[in-house]
Amino acid sequence: MKLFKRRGKSETPALPAVQTAAQGNCVRSEYPASLYSYELFEKLRRTVPLVDAAISKLVRLIGSFHVECDDPSRQATLDRFLREVPVGLTGQSIYSFIDSYFDSLLVYGNAVGEIVLDKHGKRVEGLWNGKVTDVGVRPGTDPMQRQYFLRKGTETVLLPHPERILFTALKAPDGGIYGVSLLQGMPVFASLLMRIYECVGQNFDRAGNVRYAVTYRPSADSADAAYAGERAKIIAQEWSDGMQAAKHGEIRDFVSVGDVDIKVIGAEGIMPETEIPVRQILEQMLSKLSVPPFLLGLSWSSTERMSAQQADILTSELEYYRRLLEPVICRIAGMFLAMDGCFAPVRVVWDDINLQDEVELAQARLYRAQASEIEQRVAANATNSDETVSNL
Repeated sequence: MKLFKRRGKSETPALPAVQTAAQGNCVRSEYPASLYSYELFEKLRRTVPLVDAAISKLVRLIGSFHVECDDPSRQATLDRFLREVPVGLTGQSIYSFIDSYFDSLLVYGNAVGEIVLDKHGKRVEGLWNGKVTDVGVRPGTDPMQRQYFLRKGTETVLLPHPERILFTALKAPDGGIYGVSLLQGMPVFASLLMRIYECVGQNFDRAGNVRYAVTYRPSADSADAAYAGERAKIIAQEWSDGMQAAKHGEIRDFVSVGDVDIKVIGAEGIMPETEIPVRQILEQMLSKLSVPPFLLGLSWSSTERMSAQQADILTSELEYYRRLLEPVICRIAGMFLAMDGCFAPVRVVWDDINLQDEVELAQARLYRAQASEIEQRVAANATNSDETVSNL
């Protein structure tokens, strides 16, 4: 008889795949705080033309691209698909899809799309730009696994094919799922800006539309005092007729007898200066949008070197956005080729942002070539000098 039972091997508890991530479905990630600001961002874009122009400018400046496949025999098929793929009900080509996708990414901080297959699930039939207000994201059993669901009022419906969903978040915080809108923090400045413009409009309604005060002062004569009321009515009628005739381009002179004084109402009031506060607000908004003022038609004083530096900053911003969009493009092209029986890798080749970059790159290559030539010439002269000294 054994006095001591053999102790079994202690089992090591299984560690999660990502140790620093919250386990299980995170309820907070299903309804981001920015979800309730989406309507505010849409209103902000409609209200402030500068914001809409800046976002539209960024969408156009992101530039065009083409997708290259390592299998040359499938390149023509891939190009035709990207050029002719239907997008939603009215769009066509992957460029139309990326424009709407990128626009949503800037405004809401998140963009969602879907690769639509045919009823047999064997061919890519089109692309669809989803609404970020209708589609939500949450982690699955594994923190690296995404689950997409459709919001229907207070209920949520889990989407059965997450592999077809395209989702991108802009500057998502650490451990978070949803991104941050480019317009975050702007509603306060937009409210101040609209308040200034509203006050300007009210001031012009009051003082801009010139109104006159016609004052008749009768003399001390008893006859003038007796007929003062009748003369005041006649003066008012004649003045009104003269103003009405001016609307039709007819000029009438106003002739009066007696002491008649005509003044502009509000002529002593001075309109408040708005150029400086408006510019300060616009500077804050443009610093968030990262768009140089001269691209939006703002003729602020700036040197040529400053404009070049602003263009370089914008170029780096556009390259950052390209890195966010590139996986989406590769996934669309890769799924189309996989459905067609090709598993060759694909890569996105972007066009140059503008001609100015090409000129600067060419000039930089010229400077490097000239520097290399000078270095070789100096090295050759030094070698010849050493050989001369050794011969002596």
